[in-house]
Amino acid sequence: MLDTAVIYLAAALIAVPLAKRLGLGSVLGYLIAGILIGPFFLELVEDQTEVMHFAEFGVVMMLFLVGLELQPSRLWKLRHSVVGLGGLQVTLTTLAIFAVCKFVFTLQWQTALAIGLMLALSSTAIVLQTLNEKGWIKQQAGENSFAVLLFQDIAVIPILALIPLLAFTTPDEAATANEHSNLISHLPTYYQVAISCGVIIAIILAGKYLVSPVFRYIVETRLKELFTVFSLFLVIVIAVIMQKIGLSPALGTFLAGVVLAESEFRHEFEADIDPFKGLLLGLFFITVGASIDFGLLTSEYSLVLSLVASLILIKATVLYLLATVFKLEGKQKILFSLALAQGGEFAFVLLSLTGSLHILSPEQAKVATLVVAVSMLLAPLLLMFYEHVIDKEEEAAEKEFDKAEDIEAARNVIVIGYGRFGQIIGRLLTAQGYHLSILDHDSSQINLLKRFGHKVFYGDGSRQDLLEAAGAREAELLVIAIDDSDKILDIVKLAQKHFPNLKIICRATERRHAYELVKLGVETFRRETFHSALKLGVDALMLLGKSKEEAECAGKIFMDHDIETLMLLADLWGDGDDENYGIVVKQRVADLHNVLQQDKKIEC
Repeated sequence: MLDTAVIYLAAALIAVPLAKRLGLGSVLGYLIAGILIGPFFLELVEDQTEVMHFAEFGVVMMLFLVGLELQPSRLWKLRHSVVGLGGLQVTLTTLAIFAVCKFVFTLQWQTALAIGLMLALSSTAIVLQTLNEKGWIKQQAGENSFAVLLFQDIAVIPILALIPLLAFTTPDEAATANEHSNLISHLPTYYQVAISCGVIIAIILAGKYLVSPVFRYIVETRLKELFTVFSLFLVIVIAVIMQKIGLSPALGTFLAGVVLAESEFRHEFEADIDPFKGLLLGLFFITVGASIDFGLLTSEYSLVLSLVASLILIKATVLYLLATVFKLEGKQKILFSLALAQGGEFAFVLLSLTGSLHILSPEQAKVATLVVAVSMLLAPLLLMFYEHVIDKEEEAAEKEFDKAEDIEAARNVIVIGYGRFGQIIGRLLTAQGYHLSILDHDSSQINLLKRFGHKVFYGDGSRQDLLEAAGAREAELLVIAIDDSDKILDIVKLAQKHFPNLKIICRATERRHAYELVKLGVETFRRETFHSALKLGVDALMLLGKSKEEAECAGKIFMDHDIETLMLLADLWGDGDDENYGIVVKQRVADLHNVLQQDKKIEC
């Protein structure tokens, strides 16, 4: 077992960094690593079955983390996409593949329907991992892809119930083949439905009312490793319970993640689970790569490749039509179509079940397995094609805004980002007679501003050449007003390294982003909602009967205390000592309460 672990880890360490350096992405790197160590190349590993079952748990963990990022309110907003778009995708894709299998390959209708149901599903692991890596998950195509994948994960449950009804074996034989699948399979259907609903409700209630008290108890033990133990226990026990009643483990952990999304311990769960998720997902992709039967691919390459091409074409066509109906924009329709055009990991589970029920012959099952695996191998390549060809075409059309020689150098101030936040700063500085050079990366925003007489240049403020063209060596001040927290940090580091003369002021997207700016030595920044919310709070106090002086005094005390607390917590944040951080937060809240109770005695 240890020998096998060494082989898997070594393959990942070699192939993944190389793939990332070549711009192929980590998913494709893991797949290539699996191909190389598999039985058809270096023959370092043989049977993948046990490893695959273990590695599939990475998908379960990933859905838990996705749920943690998805507050119930946001999930409710996606309901139309989940049910409408997801339901239509599964239904139409199943019917299209069924028609091809039935009328082109003349398969029996049971076999054709089973294949259609299996191939209608896409790879949750590959799609979400790649969309996250590329930063597309929050785009229109990314959110709709997630909605469809969520529906597919839910649809696995009725599909698993439907497959045995398509069996060519007698009912008794089919029941025998499936009797050990879950603990409630022998019960009447209405009992199974009631138990399933009860378990789901219990998971939601436990996540809402039991998990936080348990976590607080663990915090009091001051044993960091118990955080990780409890986080893993939570995910594993939910997955096992769901599996024992015949439901999707990924669905159960996703629901638990959504419930815990508003928990005060959400970030601790993320920090504890994420390393295990990454490791197991990598292992999953390696096993997929190693499972590709290159012997069969070589002997039947024309059939297999034509089937893979047909699968991708059918799914992409259905997805593009649905994207048009649901009014996705321009290239987002293409990204949505290419992202979900492959087979999925749940197809392997369904193929195992159809084989045991003799719905597919062993030869048909081998070909179907190969088609799914090859389509999953091609999935990252399709997204690379989108990134480097389709997406670049639009960028190329906008390059006229991105030439260094076209950018006017600032005499006083460079402003990066001229949306709602940046415009207020820019207008104020311009009204006071300062000369600005303004960069923005949104071409449509630039065109709109130019129609109103504003002089704004297209440019990425994190590019040294464009920043220098905007006058960074001579200007006095750099204003960073974009809303991308990571890009803000990149620009700060670039300016500090190459233009140390520039004073820097920043927009902070939220408190943790402010901590990072403090760590970088940025002294002047404003959290984008803090001061407007504080001013509205002062107005609320006056409406509640406080005098203007009392309300403004309370607001000033609160602001001074919050800024002082922020600077203090910035020293603790990110050093791994979450316990001390939490203790200080609670102490500062108590201090603020005491100060506000005595604000009449304090001079403002």
